[in-house]
Amino acid sequence: MEDFKNINDILDFAIKNEQGAVDFYTSLAKNARTEDMRHTFEAFAREEIAHKARLTKIKEEGIFNMPVEIVKTLNISDYIVKTEAKPDMSYEEALVLAMKREKAAFKLYSRLAEKAPDESLKNIFKGLAMEESKHKLRFEIEYDEFVLREN
Repeated sequence: MEDFKNINDILDFAIKNEQGAVDFYTSLAKNARTEDMRHTFEAFAREEIAHKARLTKIKEEGIFNMPVEIVKTLNISDYIVKTEAKPDMSYEEALVLAMKREKAAFKLYSRLAEKAPDESLKNIFKGLAMEESKHKLRFEIEYDEFVLREN
């Protein structure tokens, strides 16, 4: 498990995860079966870019007050999806992977909200968690409509 010494370590981790999500959705958009899903993946990539920008701004402006301490209880492995997007993924595999990534991101931001020492930072992380849960729901609906109904 990764130990964070301060809020900047946490923000760096979250920023890195957001960039991973941008790359992931950009890749899925390139391989999307339908125009609708290509647009959806592109929109999610833009949203993840906005998340990254928000976190970067928080870090750069230092709009948080957190004492320096070691944070050992985040269980980072719970928030990382090991599977990578592959060019030959089926549409079903891409949707499942997207759902898993969004669930992991939701759990991460929810946990960070619990650990945040002030309300403004808690609210930022809660907002990010909510956005990630909306993404997961969109993929669940897509999976239900286009994978489960075809089987």
